[in-house]
Amino acid sequence: MTVFLVFVVIAVVIVVVAVVALVAWTMRRRARLRGQFGPEYDRTVGAVGNRREAERQLVSRRNHVEHMDLRPLDPSARKAYHAEWARLQERFVDAPEDALSGADRLIRRVMADRGYGTPGYEQRVADLSVGHSRALDHYRKAHRVSARAAGKDASTEDLRQATMHYWALFEELLDGDAARTAPSTACAGGDSRHGTANDHTNTPKDG
Repeated sequence: MTVFLVFVVIAVVIVVVAVVALVAWTMRRRARLRGQFGPEYDRTVGAVGNRREAERQLVSRRNHVEHMDLRPLDPSARKAYHAEWARLQERFVDAPEDALSGADRLIRRVMADRGYGTPGYEQRVADLSVGHSRALDHYRKAHRVSARAAGKDASTEDLRQATMHYWALFEELLDGDAARTAPSTACAGGDSRHGTANDHTNTPKDG
């Protein structure tokens, strides 16, 4: 074998190794993104229509959140927020639309207290997707009903369901990345992280 052929073989081996390493790195990164973003990964890929660009956007979201000064709520703050949610539930009986808009405002306050910026709905969704992706579907559904309610185009049942969706995100923000503890009596409910409520104390009623 000539020296030239030796160099060609070495070059081919280097290229193959580099390609294999790149593919392995890409697969590892993809697995990490899937693990971190959960269902939001597939949703973003579907919405963008290009996997590489979608992954770039998800990494950008993660980098953005990593520069935030995020912090858990202290127990007294969690207790106060739970009490405020209980008052929203009571308000739902006589003023469901006001209660729903109050739930939206409460979510924003909790986010601000946790260290999230709240400049707009789309940015809030992007920021929440990094650490609370499994509650995002609840937030999106609640937001859609809130928009309809602003135009007086939502039934009382729609408002009740939207409030329950806000509750799922509310619970996740208060307790989702802390040690799981039993919620306060006023706000005890079912496994609302999965969209169900087995305790009627956690379900707004229309009277």
